Amino acid sequence: MSLQEQHKTAPVAVICGNGRIPLQVLDGLETQERAAYVVAIKGEAEADLQARADIELGWGEIGRLYKSMAKAGCKQVLLIGGVTKRPDFTSIVGDLGTLKRLPKIIKALVGGDDSLLTKVISLFEVEGYQVVGIKDITPELLAAGDAMGVHKPRAEDLRDLELARLATTRLGDLDIGQAAVALGGRVIAVEGAEGTDAMLERCVTLRENGRVRAKGKAGVLVKAVKPGQDLRVDLPTIGPKTVELASKAGLAGIAVEAGGALVSDRVETISEADAAGLFLFGFQADPPDDGS
Repeated sequence: MSLQEQHKTAPVAVICGNGRIPLQVLDGLETQERAAYVVAIKGEAEADLQARADIELGWGEIGRLYKSMAKAGCKQVLLIGGVTKRPDFTSIVGDLGTLKRLPKIIKALVGGDDSLLTKVISLFEVEGYQVVGIKDITPELLAAGDAMGVHKPRAEDLRDLELARLATTRLGDLDIGQAAVALGGRVIAVEGAEGTDAMLERCVTLRENGRVRAKGKAGVLVKAVKPGQDLRVDLPTIGPKTVELASKAGLAGIAVEAGGALVSDRVETISEADAAGLFLFGFQADPPDDGS
């Protein structure tokens, strides 16, 4: 049996943070009849996920994590779901396996989100695990191209889409965020550490206090991967809550990178966007710069 075949027959370790995407990943693996070893991050994973978890571990139990994955026969690891806060230095001092790896763990806690995630991946790879992404495990959760619902962007929406997309590129260059909103040819909001939902709530306030004026639905939310981002982790995500807040903000639609963003609760998300009169659109990523 080849190494790749061994990976596919062995349980995949699914390390789960918050949000509903981890549950949908597990549902997808069940449909494939693929075994999963479910690790819930203590203080992050939701109650429904905790009920399906094989083990729940805190930040200071890295040694126990590796030992449990080895016992389960895992060869691959998928990191999925949100993490609301980083561990502090006291929370990672736990079992002997954690202490043994402490210098590497401390190094992983230094830097922005991109560098943190890259270093976390390396912590698994150095132990011999293959870190995989959604596209390798449940690609059906990724955004499709073009219009995903009944509504399509107008010419003015496409102009705002491109402007917001440019803004996300600039944000990504600085490792700040993955989302921006453009309306009427100007960027009115960018995502920072507060996240997309809080950014959209600011857009609601801007409409309510008259700082942004527009007739009818106007403006586009764009979420895109950062330049050079490792597509195995931290993909931009939209879901029903995104649609709800975009509608409250009076936006015309939401655009995400096709194949590079997650759509949580896909049927519900598209249905709610259709009912609210918003378009959901998947744009194609720019081809990589070959330097020529």
